[in-house]
Amino acid sequence: MAKADQTEIKLRIIVEQPVIGVLHSLQAKDESPLDPKYSRKGELLVFDFTVRVGPGPRFFGDQVRREGPVRRFVHLRVGQLAGDPSSPWSRRIKIDIHDIGEDLLAHAARSGGPIETTIIGTAEDGAPTCGTARPAARRIAER
Repeated sequence: MAKADQTEIKLRIIVEQPVIGVLHSLQAKDESPLDPKYSRKGELLVFDFTVRVGPGPRFFGDQVRREGPVRRFVHLRVGQLAGDPSSPWSRRIKIDIHDIGEDLLAHAARSGGPIETTIIGTAEDGAPTCGTARPAARRIAER
């Protein structure tokens, strides 16, 4: 698909209730950590990036991962995978983006505001979330 048929959309992943002191990062296309950060006192972790969206919708970009013909997602790396060799955790969080509604994508394209997806960063056992994280909220951010 030609890039001319694609629209740039800003996405924002917000990690609420992260485990304090545990490094998180986006995963770049080459699987290296990107934009590493950690919570000092339980504050939110915020990751901003841009994707391209084509008809379908189909998602493209450095942070976009694929599984099968439809599923597209973003990985957040946690602990050792985020660049902290001393962490007891080595995990990834998978955040689906293929299920973002076309109305929300169109609104983001018109407004230029990012689509915020909020996830909870601490699992029931008190460890960092891992595996597929279902959005706690998804909305267009105020500019």
